[in-house]
Amino acid sequence: MSPIRQISRRRLLSLPLSSLFCVAACLFPEIARGNSEYYRHIYFDNSLNSDFYFYSSGQASPPSTLEQKNWRLPVETKIFLTPPNGLRLEWQSQAGGGWEAEVRVVNFRNRFPAFSGENLFIWCFAPQAVLAADLPLIVLSDTREGLQVAELPGSFTQPIPLGKFVGDLPAGRWVQVRIPLAEFRTASIYAFKPQYLQNIIFLQGRADGVRHTLILDEISVDDGSAQDKAPTDALPTPKNVKATGYDRHIEVQWDPVDSATLGRYVIYRSLDGKAFEPIGIQLPDTHRYSDFLGKAGVTAQYKVAVSDRQYKQSPLSNAASASTREFTDDELLTMLQAACFRYYWEGADLHSGMTRESIPGDDRITATGASGFGIAALMVGVHRGFITREQGVERLTKIVGFLEHADRYHGAWSHYMDGSTGKTMPVFGMFDDGGDLVETSFLMQGLLAARQYFHGSNETEESLYRRISNLWETVEWDWYRQSPQSGFLYWHWSPLWAWQIHHPLIGFNEVMITYLLAMASPTHAVPADLYYSGWAGQSQNALDYRAGWSGSTDGNRYGNGHTYFGTKLDVGVGTGGPLFFTHYSYIGFDPHSLHDRYTSSYFDNNRNIALINRAYSIANPKHFEGYGPNAWGLTASDGPSGYVPHAPDNASDQGTLTPTGALATFPYTPEASMAAFKHYYRDLGLQLWDIYGPRDAFNPGQNWISPIYMGLNQAPITVMIENYRTGLVWKNFMSNPEIGQMLQKLDAVSRKQP
Repeated sequence: MSPIRQISRRRLLSLPLSSLFCVAACLFPEIARGNSEYYRHIYFDNSLNSDFYFYSSGQASPPSTLEQKNWRLPVETKIFLTPPNGLRLEWQSQAGGGWEAEVRVVNFRNRFPAFSGENLFIWCFAPQAVLAADLPLIVLSDTREGLQVAELPGSFTQPIPLGKFVGDLPAGRWVQVRIPLAEFRTASIYAFKPQYLQNIIFLQGRADGVRHTLILDEISVDDGSAQDKAPTDALPTPKNVKATGYDRHIEVQWDPVDSATLGRYVIYRSLDGKAFEPIGIQLPDTHRYSDFLGKAGVTAQYKVAVSDRQYKQSPLSNAASASTREFTDDELLTMLQAACFRYYWEGADLHSGMTRESIPGDDRITATGASGFGIAALMVGVHRGFITREQGVERLTKIVGFLEHADRYHGAWSHYMDGSTGKTMPVFGMFDDGGDLVETSFLMQGLLAARQYFHGSNETEESLYRRISNLWETVEWDWYRQSPQSGFLYWHWSPLWAWQIHHPLIGFNEVMITYLLAMASPTHAVPADLYYSGWAGQSQNALDYRAGWSGSTDGNRYGNGHTYFGTKLDVGVGTGGPLFFTHYSYIGFDPHSLHDRYTSSYFDNNRNIALINRAYSIANPKHFEGYGPNAWGLTASDGPSGYVPHAPDNASDQGTLTPTGALATFPYTPEASMAAFKHYYRDLGLQLWDIYGPRDAFNPGQNWISPIYMGLNQAPITVMIENYRTGLVWKNFMSNPEIGQMLQKLDAVSRKQP
């Protein structure tokens, strides 16, 4: 038996956090398989909110009634097919009235756009029996607007009776309704495309004047059903279940189950060691579950079962036990870093080791810039003992091998690549099919920091150093000037469309690192004075650019000089912009090291941007719910209406708070960032905390919680906290000799009179 397996459970639970994570990394697979296939079938499984379902709506015309909360369907937390909840549809159909309730698909970022299957399945539970004739009608729509077709060509179907496919519903029993999609006929002027299903609408049927209730759960599109013949082999029981206690939550892990019929895992919990109740499910590609208990000093036991695609369950696993306990601030930081790090370790692309754009999302899409952040997070993972140095080198070698053979455009990689092939994925449209210099600079920032950190005495690390150096030296930064006379660097170039996007890089924003690396290149450097003609340029083009995206002339000449909420801002447009401006370029580059004609310290300037951001949230001029001294951090993230660069100004503030905004700002505002983390974790953890740390964003006023994590937002938390604690990534990146030489050249230019 290996030494790891000889560690007793008591000993395992008493190990330091870093040791616990390292043991877990040795016992469990490094990379998950992905979840695109799951979401090609699952329309609804659970609600992140326990009050009402955000992705629903309803209305009733008297005298008919429909139970609603904030014009949405209530969430049912006591009766469900899969834990922890379902949807409650409660209505009363009266003559002369009507009602309709919509359940929309969750269109998270980069969700694969088509369902796969020939049937629509809906699990229904009736507390009281309902006759088939009294069940609702059902309509499908392939637009987000449902019956109001605003996205053309979209369509909706003719109503058909739900009772036709289920008959009379008995009381107190789950029944799966199976409706062939071929039964739905378009009622629109366009053909209905069931694979692009966006809305399921329940409508008033027979006006019987009786109040009815249906609990709905596990809505899916598939080819089989629970009534199909079950596999002859028994479902395997999960093995090696372990539980680890933290400050307010417990992590449960288990070995992956290899079964062609695996549909999900079901997690059970007992607080008394006797009765085990189902508390949640986990996707088939993930072998970890986070149970937020809300206080220290709680002991819980856990068991895990396999559930197949027909919702049959395996026997429960053996029990694993753990307890929560009060953590010190230092332990809390390590816990947070480890959780966010897992996105890049366990959630990485299986084939390339690169970072997925979002989870859940399209499993094919890897993000170049986010992969650079993930490489920096690898360094932290090794330093903190989350993984071994050998594991870190192995993963980085895999990534470098992928990058060596991936599509490049004069040395630059594209924004998104297929993790299996290295081919460009033009996610943002047909012009986005070439090199992306900004994403390349984020990637190279991480690679250069790792080149120094993993520069050991063995041949494997020496080879890695040489290979990263070759990638660095073959990026043609000077090509992206567009012409030798240009005063700017440009964001994109395409072999088919050339400079069609024509986006000059003008600061102040997230792309400072692009100019710094372009000036530092040992083989394709641009002149240092491009910093002032391009990044800090004073041309009319630059002035219009800054005023255009900020809506303010404050800072349109790069320098600002105004005071906001008592804090003077040297550099920045408007009130400073989203907080990722202070993160992305400084994952590796230490802002203490930079000054120019406009500010004596970019570290101080970044800190002031953060202080203004927090002060704005305290003032809360738009009176959004949830803002305050410990709830701040406006930055780019997912939102109720999609990805938005949230910022502290009237136009860009939409009531959405993004945890990475405050948490990746630790080097600048450690006390305020720690207070924000304790609020997001200890007070709001039931909604926000999951296996990769805090969710991407939330909007308290709309009761919305992001269903995804983003590759751009988790690593900055891990890395910037480490830069605050030890300066690890800053020190290694700044030790590259090319960076010091570049700063000398920039300093010489800065001393000249403009």
